[in-house]
Amino acid sequence: MSECEVCGASIRGEPILVQIGGAKMWVCPKCAKLGTEIKKPPGARVPGAKPTVKSRKPQKSRPRDVLDLMEGDIVDDFNVEIREARMAKGWTQKDLAHEIKEKENLIKKIETGFIPEDQVLKKIEKVLEIKLIESINDNLKSSGASAVTTTLGDVIRIKKQGK
Repeated sequence: MSECEVCGASIRGEPILVQIGGAKMWVCPKCAKLGTEIKKPPGARVPGAKPTVKSRKPQKSRPRDVLDLMEGDIVDDFNVEIREARMAKGWTQKDLAHEIKEKENLIKKIETGFIPEDQVLKKIEKVLEIKLIESINDNLKSSGASAVTTTLGDVIRIKKQGK
């Protein structure tokens, strides 16, 4: 329910848009006689009425996760390695933050398990002289697996040869 802009009474039903002395006002049917009724322009909002809900545009896709942007896999217990390497150099968290030009709060978060962006990890690797990101090639070399793997096409070809 809305109120009449002339008399202040509660308007039952839909208010009427009138022009009284050059001013446009939403009024009750009683006060509508005091001015000239104006047709509501399309999309005009009635005071006190609930706004119409229009359908929302689909939201843009969210930015990719930090882990998707990484070039390789982060080592297990990276936070422990960072803390131990920092302490081995005799640095405080503030010292490390200063060296890599980041905030001390970020170092605190990282040492509790927060995974930072790849660039930050690279800076920490360089300054502390440790390895935090294992590339996919490193994983293949360490596991002794060959780069060639069996594909579905290879299986089909083998089955056809066996017939």
